[in-house]
Amino acid sequence: MIEEYSFGKYVICYNGQIYNTKELRDVLTQNGFTFQGHSDTEVLLKSYIHYGNDVVNHLNGIFAFSIWNDKKKELFMARDHFGVKPLFYTIKNNQIIFASELKAIFEHPQVQKVLDKQGISELFGIGPSHTPGTTVFKDIFEIKPAHFAVFNESGFHTNRYWKLESKKHTDDFDKTCKNVYDLLEDSITRQLVSDVPLCTFLSGGLDSSIITKFASDYFKKQGRGPLDTYSIDYVDNDKNFVKSDFQPNSDGFYIDIMKNLLKSNHHPIVIDTPELASYLEDAMIARDMPGMADVDSSLLLFCKNVKKEMTVSLTGECADEIFGGYPWFFREDALNSGTFPWSIAILERQNLLNPAISEKVNLKEYIDFRYNESLSEVEILESDSKETAEKRKISHLTLNWFMQTLLDRSDRMAMYNGFEIRVPFCDYRLAQYVWNIPWELKALNGREKGLLRYICRDFLPEEIVDRKKSPYPKTHNPTYLTAVKGMLSDIMKDKEAPINNLLNRDYILEILESNGTSFKRPWFGQLMTGPQLMAYLCQVNMWLERYEPKIEL
Repeated sequence: MIEEYSFGKYVICYNGQIYNTKELRDVLTQNGFTFQGHSDTEVLLKSYIHYGNDVVNHLNGIFAFSIWNDKKKELFMARDHFGVKPLFYTIKNNQIIFASELKAIFEHPQVQKVLDKQGISELFGIGPSHTPGTTVFKDIFEIKPAHFAVFNESGFHTNRYWKLESKKHTDDFDKTCKNVYDLLEDSITRQLVSDVPLCTFLSGGLDSSIITKFASDYFKKQGRGPLDTYSIDYVDNDKNFVKSDFQPNSDGFYIDIMKNLLKSNHHPIVIDTPELASYLEDAMIARDMPGMADVDSSLLLFCKNVKKEMTVSLTGECADEIFGGYPWFFREDALNSGTFPWSIAILERQNLLNPAISEKVNLKEYIDFRYNESLSEVEILESDSKETAEKRKISHLTLNWFMQTLLDRSDRMAMYNGFEIRVPFCDYRLAQYVWNIPWELKALNGREKGLLRYICRDFLPEEIVDRKKSPYPKTHNPTYLTAVKGMLSDIMKDKEAPINNLLNRDYILEILESNGTSFKRPWFGQLMTGPQLMAYLCQVNMWLERYEPKIEL
């Protein structure tokens, strides 16, 4: 007998997409449920009515939702396995305030924006990453990825419903390859279901090419027209591109190979420097935080342009985290850094703090604490080789910190434009399987993502399979440096600018004078150097002006 349900007994707030809606709907129908429409929202709510708190163990998708259960007088909240969708909360006077964005939380009159020692450590020590479950603001938190929470008269209680589990990998090479292929195909196919215009982002890299090839084949099987693909570039980038260890080649040549192979309807989006600089504030507002500077604003502009014709895009994000694609999986200096390998400029970060604050806030101490706390969660098996054990640690850090930052970036920049990005590589089943593949096999032939490259050799061109990893493209146009240097110079002309209260004015002036070279290592990842650092500092001042946090030390 199904419990009667009607408006008011259960109320849902939901953001996301459930990819196994059809299977859930079939099970519910078999159990006597009826449906008024075809939305995954209705299926999700009735799944909760059917399964209760265990509903999270039946979901495949990206989601953040809250359900008020009037019978039990309790609120149930949950977030997807890798935290693609955000969910923030704070508790005031035994009442819970929650939202998908911090700016919505701040609309409540009882919520104050306070930046304390931990907040400063998060912002300038960890940022633009953040410790799962925290925000930079005092007493404002997030539901952690793969967690649910219950708020009722007995208080607020959280539970973890899923985590990567370390198990001995017993499949032989051929079976491993087949399982990875099948999981990937299933994940991509599920995420291609859409009743609105759908496309893929195509950079010509391995990951986006895999997604696009599967998507194109799916479209052809369904008798649909050519798949729409989109790429991003910058004005005069072809003239100004400079090869580096982190960015060894540009995308154009490889995009042409894929669009010609698949005969996709390709749309290059070219961003100009003035736009890139002028949208730094929008990108900060979208995140509610200083972020990855023009790495953010460029994606925001990209989504803004694609949104004119499309509503949903599949991207190749998360393959590097899951299959071991970043340089720090291989570089000895990164592996031996003793800290988060994408953020090794710890001394420079400390020196950037206002001297009065630097005396009270020890960034290295905080970073070390979070780093060791995270590593303590890694489950190493006796059967793991020394290399597999070490790579489990770096993979854990990358999945739980770096990937979270990029997922947050993608969702915020897209949703700011009413656009949806889907990330098939982030399927929790695929991640779980690949987690236990020995490193020697995962890095087949000593290559980053070696196993993934091998699996794709039969359906992707050799040039794509063998292409060295190149990150999301940034502008190499010198006019961008001129633009952001001018913006930061104008800020620093005002000695009352709020950035001076938090940061070291003399150091910022030194950074300006040296065109960013006095800050010797990237602020974050592989791209935030020189102009990007200056743009980030501009974002910090914009954030302080707009959000006006109260500093408590």
